[in-house]
Amino acid sequence: MKKLLLINPVGRKSGFLLSKFSTFPPLSLAYIAAVTPLNWEVKILDENFDKFEFEEADLVGLTAFTSNITRAYEIAQIYRQKKIKVVMGGIHVSMLPDEGLTYVDTVVVGEAEGIWDKLIEDFENDCLATKYIGPQIDLSRYGITPRRDLLHPDYLWQSVQTSRGCPFDCYFCSVSKHMGRAYRQRCTESVLNELESIRSKYITFVDDNLIGYSQESSSRALELFEGMIQRGMRKKWWMQTSINAVEDERVIKLAAKAGCMFVFIGFETIRAEMLKDMKKGINLSIGIKNYKKVIDTFHKYGIAVLGAFIIGNDNESFEYYEELAEFLVDSGVDIVQISMLTPIPGTQLMQQLQLDERLLYFDFPKDWDKYRFSYMVHKPVGVTEDTVYKGNNYIKKKIYSFPIYQYRLLKSFMKLKNLTNLYTVFKMNQALKKSWLNSHYRQKY
Repeated sequence: MKKLLLINPVGRKSGFLLSKFSTFPPLSLAYIAAVTPLNWEVKILDENFDKFEFEEADLVGLTAFTSNITRAYEIAQIYRQKKIKVVMGGIHVSMLPDEGLTYVDTVVVGEAEGIWDKLIEDFENDCLATKYIGPQIDLSRYGITPRRDLLHPDYLWQSVQTSRGCPFDCYFCSVSKHMGRAYRQRCTESVLNELESIRSKYITFVDDNLIGYSQESSSRALELFEGMIQRGMRKKWWMQTSINAVEDERVIKLAAKAGCMFVFIGFETIRAEMLKDMKKGINLSIGIKNYKKVIDTFHKYGIAVLGAFIIGNDNESFEYYEELAEFLVDSGVDIVQISMLTPIPGTQLMQQLQLDERLLYFDFPKDWDKYRFSYMVHKPVGVTEDTVYKGNNYIKKKIYSFPIYQYRLLKSFMKLKNLTNLYTVFKMNQALKKSWLNSHYRQKY
């Protein structure tokens, strides 16, 4: 029996990976394991929990984001030196396959599930190609149950994916290029059956937008939440969605009844001109003046809000960071994620910054390690990098220090009226606070 070793590379832990409460399993590897022929032994080695040690295998598979690609390449080299074939997939090498082929034998571009049988067959016949292009799967007819039995048992959350693709084209995001702009959805019955098969009570929906972008997708979300209620699942979960989700309160009300604890929403900025530059049309159409109304709508049904914001945009100022900090406190955002604007491969942002020669770190692949949303890796216009770092520190010190931190948590308690959801808010705040306290820039700025 041949052995396939699938590896989740981590290397340097930072950000969400510093807390078990905000660390999530490598679902893509569980999907690959599920479509691997039964006559193969499959193992997942996960650096989130396990220290890497070389072990024999016939074939090694790796997946990586930009932030951990250098670690992935490092592990790949260990196996290639021992003449063991290495295959790599994931969003980074899908955007930069030629770079990937410098460090691995084979790159899978796009979605691997639809091409994996061919890849395994070629390997068995000793004719493995250097590149495979994975087709975009029709999720409505293609049912795969990921091999959760191979994932590390210490994960709190179990990830579930119900859709792929995004019709939006935000300039800092590569999802639409990687997964396509068509929003593809699994049938509700398939999702419900998978949820019932998961022993864990805690679920994270990893869809970029679980509720979706149309009346059809909104109806599917209603059907999904109703099914979870009718089957008495009693799961506790969170999801990502867009700001327009509040246009149909029926969906939010049912989500709450089905066990939704909090939602992740990309507010991004409180300046309309920045939203325009980001091509964040949905936020512009709802309007910044309605951000608080959006938050209040989720609070109405006891659902907390994790608001994501990006700093390091052109023409910011320290005054802007002071204004943003005030907004974060006054608006009632329960959990705050602040990221540095980071150009990743495959984005319009990266293309433009390279064209303008504004990247600060471009010794690739070594410098990819800094592309983890906590470094200023480009020169913004109208504001210095130091000012952005100082602004980031100012905001986080304000929202995590006495008495504002305690005030924010009390405010969440008063709005949510749900101790379980409040505890989740507290733990997520603690995870993000820990990320800041351990950041490379906190002491310097």
